[in-house]
Amino acid sequence: MAVSALAQERLCALRHEIARIEGVLPERLAAPSADGQTADGILMRRSGRGLPDGDLLPSHVEPLDALLGGGLPLGALTEIHAPTARAAGAAAAFVLALGSRLLQREPQKHLPLLWLGTTEAFSEGGLPYAAGIRETFGIAPQRLLFAEAPKLGDTLWIGEEAARLPDLAGVILELRGNPRMLDLTATRRLHRRAQAAGRPVFLLRQSAEQTPTAAPVRLLVSPAPAALRQTLDGPLRGSLGPPGLELTVAKSRIARPGTFTLEWNPHERRLQLRNDPLSNQAANRPSRAYPTVPGSVVSLSVDRQDLAPAPGKVMGFPAPERRAAGG
Repeated sequence: MAVSALAQERLCALRHEIARIEGVLPERLAAPSADGQTADGILMRRSGRGLPDGDLLPSHVEPLDALLGGGLPLGALTEIHAPTARAAGAAAAFVLALGSRLLQREPQKHLPLLWLGTTEAFSEGGLPYAAGIRETFGIAPQRLLFAEAPKLGDTLWIGEEAARLPDLAGVILELRGNPRMLDLTATRRLHRRAQAAGRPVFLLRQSAEQTPTAAPVRLLVSPAPAALRQTLDGPLRGSLGPPGLELTVAKSRIARPGTFTLEWNPHERRLQLRNDPLSNQAANRPSRAYPTVPGSVVSLSVDRQDLAPAPGKVMGFPAPERRAAGG
């Protein structure tokens, strides 16, 4: 019995060491107790959170944060995938939403975000527009730095060096496709640098398939149809509401897979969950009949009573009158 307990204790310590290297403790492992109650196996208690509260970045979407155990890990590598090229804008918007939440944590430090990418990624997805980012996400241009590298090797090297800088709030690394250089070794290096610095590295991938990486969390982002714009009188038919995206938790060591339809509220600068049943009910609700105002809305023309000619008719202009020589 003593030998079995010792082996289980070593196995428990080994699991702790592996989880520490990977950067997440998904389970609290308890070694066998002295009374022998857990001698037949290792007690594993599923915890509600994978990391302490101070090491998490909540999205303030309660169902999503609850699924992720409180939020995304700060000192870690997080993958945000755009499965297709047309989903690159939605994935970039989600990364900017996370960046906005990140900069709001410590506004007094005024630390900037670094957006780093390859020439191929920026050529396909486009360069970020600073004025639009400031207006929509509330990120000032001086708090968002851009860097472009022509080669993937240079981009990864800059990302590793930037992840350790204390003068950055975080790093956004945008890549395209499934390059062979972006393997377990490269992502593990990025993850370890983020761990050591305690700052996030968001790996934004365009048109990428899911491959094994060292990132504890992988999120799939694709655009979602916009709902109707909400007014005080209800949804406005024929209008477009806030931009929407569909978020899928594809990989997490503490969460089950789940899909959410989110919207970005540009006025409150936060993500919000779209209630699909209510949105569909609102979309199918008949429009309200507003009272008509008696009388003409626009007064008739005073000096021109004739109707406009039919489209496509050629109109001739009268010849100008000639003045007399002494006129």
